[in-house]
Amino acid sequence: MALKFFNTLTRSVEEFVPLDPAGKQVGMYCCGPTVHDSAHIGNFRTFVFADLVRRYLTFKGLTVRHVMNITDVEDKIIARVRAANVSLREYTGKYEAAFFEDLKILSCLPPHDTPRATEFIPEIIALVEKLMARGLAYKATDGSVYFSIDKYRGCGCVYGQLLKLNFDEMRAGERVKSDEYAKESVADFALWKARVPEDGAVFWPSPWGEGRPGWHIECSAMAMKLLGPSFDLHLGGEDLIFPHHEDEIAQSEGAHLQPPGQRFVKHWMHGAHLLVEGKKMSKSLGNFYVLRDLTAKGFTGREIRYLLLSAHYRGTFNFTLDGLHSARTSLARIDECLTKLREVAGHAEAPAEASLVTAVSAALDEDLNISAAWGAIFEWVGQMNVQLAANSLTPAQAAAALAAWRTVDAVLGVGAAPEAEVPAELAALLEQRQAARKAKDFKRSDAIRDELKAKGWVIEDTPKGPRFKKL
Repeated sequence: MALKFFNTLTRSVEEFVPLDPAGKQVGMYCCGPTVHDSAHIGNFRTFVFADLVRRYLTFKGLTVRHVMNITDVEDKIIARVRAANVSLREYTGKYEAAFFEDLKILSCLPPHDTPRATEFIPEIIALVEKLMARGLAYKATDGSVYFSIDKYRGCGCVYGQLLKLNFDEMRAGERVKSDEYAKESVADFALWKARVPEDGAVFWPSPWGEGRPGWHIECSAMAMKLLGPSFDLHLGGEDLIFPHHEDEIAQSEGAHLQPPGQRFVKHWMHGAHLLVEGKKMSKSLGNFYVLRDLTAKGFTGREIRYLLLSAHYRGTFNFTLDGLHSARTSLARIDECLTKLREVAGHAEAPAEASLVTAVSAALDEDLNISAAWGAIFEWVGQMNVQLAANSLTPAQAAAALAAWRTVDAVLGVGAAPEAEVPAELAALLEQRQAARKAKDFKRSDAIRDELKAKGWVIEDTPKGPRFKKL
């Protein structure tokens, strides 16, 4: 079955075909964090979604080059650097390190390239020079360089490729120096910002004077430097569609670097907003979570990842603490089945049985239909449990089922439950229970079982002996 994704550019679900003539190489760019603060759970919905896309493309036999930028210079960062009275790198470095630690906790594969905007100043300047040479950018009286929407449209280019813009109803022709501007305006945006006293030590020399890049031009320069002027896939949250991604297209295609007939990006994918407890995230509402807020409540990275992967990426998703408890229950159901399969399999090995892999792949081929994929997984878990209860699985069959799960989990990335460390005192109680059972002292055996349960553990008697299970 052909792999299909919704393309924001064409507003339709279409077959994903790489630009590579051999159909094997994929260039993928995902807008990364702006390191002015800790990334919140809404940001991580986008990064987990991007990780799923990358893993699934790899599963389909494609070689993916995954680029995710680090925005380490923009308006908010400069304001906070000034307030903290530290260097730019000192300020952004701590948030950058925390972000990558969070990615690791969520089992996201590290991108192949994580360029910082501040390391690509020459490429940014060269791109701005190209736009000025083509008459699409101009230096204003304040010394900043702006991209001209009118000139861009005047040369036959379309501004509004990712969404329909009504130029008659929108405020056109104004100029904005800030990195972000109102959604209802169509404005010339800053490519290079002239240095002002508030910038402090954050500036670079340029042909137009000292200054720094605008936010939009950073992504274009880094993406085209690392993936080429035309590449396959660009991802991000839906809040970036306009103006950020629309401006990326305008300045990248305005530079006219793409091969004839090709666009800056062939396929755009955007993840929908995330609500928390039914409302937009807000610190004043007490529903604003960074990852460490959730791990401090006792939730694991795999539980958070599972919940973020439980709904389709294009659907607005309500993230709740109850949902995290449900994620824990769902993962425990999978883990218990896998534990029993391992007991049956022993040291046997076998190729993956096809039914689970085929069902999950068929679901994900249809624009990453994750709900259908999880449905297939839990149907498989139910079937395995029936066969396990009936003792009808051979070691080879159990091994084949485990191999199928490993293949599927290479895409989903939820991993295995961490081994619960059994305290020595509980291990001693288990030995006492076994001795009591052997002596047919069932009253003592039951009392030990109840004592263990009160401590949060149960004992499961299996054909290979008793084992602990954490409640």
